[in-house]
Amino acid sequence: MQPKYKRVLLKLSGESLMGDKSFGLDPAMLSAYAREIKTITDIGVEVALVIGGGNIYRGMNEAETGIERAHGDYMGMLATVINGMAVQAALEKEGIYTRLQSAIKMEQIAEPYIRRRAMRHLEKHRVVIFGAGTGNPYFTTDTAGSLRAIEIKADVILKGTRVDGIYTADPEKVKDAKKFETITFAECIAKNLKVMDMTAFTLCMENSLPIIVFDINKPGNLLKVVMGEKVGTLVKD
Repeated sequence: MQPKYKRVLLKLSGESLMGDKSFGLDPAMLSAYAREIKTITDIGVEVALVIGGGNIYRGMNEAETGIERAHGDYMGMLATVINGMAVQAALEKEGIYTRLQSAIKMEQIAEPYIRRRAMRHLEKHRVVIFGAGTGNPYFTTDTAGSLRAIEIKADVILKGTRVDGIYTADPEKVKDAKKFETITFAECIAKNLKVMDMTAFTLCMENSLPIIVFDINKPGNLLKVVMGEKVGTLVKD
């Protein structure tokens, strides 16, 4: 069987790389994600990655820290590059060819983000990791993921989380929360469901780019998603 999606952008949170730790990186999680990604690159799926930085630094309240918002956001961008380098090392340990591209120039460790170069890497079946967000403060890595997915003409955004989809309420807090198998962009807005931040969500909606929210920590789920099996929640027009 052929995969349903040929080119995907996988969005991971920085916190997902912590595992059971309270900070930083868990080598076991890095290895687990690298193995999951290998299962889909092995069948020819082209993969791009955007990773958050919350396991290292989160934008904090300016009044509490004394760090202005823009300055703090640049610190967060650097955290995403550290995470990108860690995931790159884990992928290469699995024998996967990779390229790390940064929206902020740092030539010694990453290529500058160039859209056409990124697409060429994908065509050559290299996993492309997009670091440093959009390169601008006041934008989240969700927005960076949506923007890059649209730019590289990805078929879908795969948002890997620790829950198996979108629910009427937080399933970790509300026992009788109901899961959506499929939902439209308009319904998400009407029900005030926080799939992504509004800027990222609007970008996907305006460009008819579907989003699948699924449990990345369940082995085999990533492969099932790209093969078109009913895993997680599909958000579409």
